[in-house]
Amino acid sequence: MESAVGLAWNTHAHFGAGGGQAAKEVSRYAQALRVGFDAVRQRGLLTLAHILQIQEALERNRAGLRQVPGTALLDGAGRVVYTPPSPEHLPALMGDLERFINDDAMYPADPLVKMALIHHQFETIHPFYDGNGRTGRIINVLYLVRQGLLDIPVLYLSRAIVRNKGDYYRLLQGVRDDDLWEDWVLYMLRAVEQTAMETIETVKAIRALVMDYKHRIRDAYRFYSQDLINNLFSHPYTKIEFIQHELGVSRLTATSYLDQLVAGGFVRKHRIGRSNYYINEPLFRLLTREGPGADAG
Repeated sequence: MESAVGLAWNTHAHFGAGGGQAAKEVSRYAQALRVGFDAVRQRGLLTLAHILQIQEALERNRAGLRQVPGTALLDGAGRVVYTPPSPEHLPALMGDLERFINDDAMYPADPLVKMALIHHQFETIHPFYDGNGRTGRIINVLYLVRQGLLDIPVLYLSRAIVRNKGDYYRLLQGVRDDDLWEDWVLYMLRAVEQTAMETIETVKAIRALVMDYKHRIRDAYRFYSQDLINNLFSHPYTKIEFIQHELGVSRLTATSYLDQLVAGGFVRKHRIGRSNYYINEPLFRLLTREGPGADAG
């Protein structure tokens, strides 16, 4: 089960409908998650500097905290219902949030309850030009890692949030307008419960798929190795360069291996720009059950 859990945390990321581009988004999300996970594991803290690094890894820029007003939130009639804080307030607000995250004595609540409060505050501050939703959800899971509720950041809340997106925005605003914290916290707790159960089922399904590939590739190809299986399941896609590096073979040999796996239906070749990506489609289909990549929040 360990390898399947490792894959799930490595790829529980941000999926959309398009194969190759969505797979690249998975890699970007996983990198951002690893940046935060390594920071929490090494220092036991989740600081503003770490949050900035997470957002930088997601967006591939160093824009930092926004320097312009945030986009106003409109209701169905086009009326403004919420405007994020002005840029000059962001450093102080994010400093307060940093203390709230890391000072357990500041608000000694159950970690799941405190996670819900942290998420609301982050999304209300809306500190970045883009990627606030994804960054906020990474903060959720890293906070649970920091609190010892998770060993690895494998709880992906996006599906539950996007599935109930109307409730998500309504309850966010309910706290701002009417101080309805209880409704918001219960919503987030239900999302955690639902996601935890679904994640267990996904990990079991990944493990079964790994074993299926292992047996069928071992029976059909002389070049089978455990390193090859690990390569095919470390991400939902691989590349010639990855095979070269991880299996220690030439580019010609790596290309031959992947072409044979394409012919056998184990991966699908997808060209983006000048690069070929080899998508593990059964794995991709499994992981897309984790929900679309809408950037809620």
